[in-house]
Amino acid sequence: MHSKWFGYALILALVGVIAPFEVFAHGVDDNTRAFLEHNTGVQFFPFVYIGAKHMITGYDHLLFLVGVIFFLYRSRDVFLYVTMFTLGHSTTLLLGVLSDIQVNAYLIDAIIGLSVVYKGFDNLGGFKRCFNWQPNTQWAVLIFGLFHGFGLATKLQEFDLPEAGLLTNLLAFNLGVELGQFAALGFILIAITAWRKWPSFQHFSTVTNTLLMSAGLVLMGYQLTGYAIN
Repeated sequence: MHSKWFGYALILALVGVIAPFEVFAHGVDDNTRAFLEHNTGVQFFPFVYIGAKHMITGYDHLLFLVGVIFFLYRSRDVFLYVTMFTLGHSTTLLLGVLSDIQVNAYLIDAIIGLSVVYKGFDNLGGFKRCFNWQPNTQWAVLIFGLFHGFGLATKLQEFDLPEAGLLTNLLAFNLGVELGQFAALGFILIAITAWRKWPSFQHFSTVTNTLLMSAGLVLMGYQLTGYAIN
C-alpha cells in the first residue's frame, strides 16, 4: 500500500509540473531582472546564486534529467550521462553569450521540450517498438545538452550585460547551474532509488514516462505558440 502511494505521489508531482504554463517559461523574476539590468563589474556570488536558482526552477531541464536517470541503476552510468549533459549545456551557455550567438528563445525552448518527449519515448521503448532502432543515448544526451545550454544563454542575452567582468560572471553563473543541478539531482536520485525498492516502480514506470512525454509536448506547444504569436 505504501509503495502505491509513493508512486501516486511522484505521478502527481509530474502532473503538477505539467499544469502551470508560466512556470515552464521559468523566466527571470523581478528581483533578478532588476539586478541584471543594473549589474556592473564582477558579481561572482550573486551570479552563482542566480544560476543555481535558475536550474532548480527550470522544470524543463529537471524533467529531462528525470528521464535520463530513470532507468540508470549504476552510479557510474549516472555520472557518465550527467557529465555528457553538463558538457553540452556548459559549452553552449558560455559560447552563446561570449560569442553573441543569437537564437530564437521560443524555438530553443521548444527543442528542450522535445528532449523531454524523446527521453520519455525512449524509456518506454518506443524507438525499438516503432522503428526497430534506437538512437545512441549518450550522444542524444550530449546533443540535447547543447540545446539546453543555448536555452540558458538566451535568458542572459535578454539583458545587456557589461563586458567588464562578463567571463567571470558567466563562469559563476555556470557554477551555480551545476550546483543547482547537483542539488536537484541528489533529491531525484534519492526519490527514484527509494521507489525502485517497491513493486509499484515497474507498474507506474509506464505511466510516469507517459506523463513525462506529455509534459514535453505541453512545453513544445507552449513555446511554439509563443513563437507564432511573437
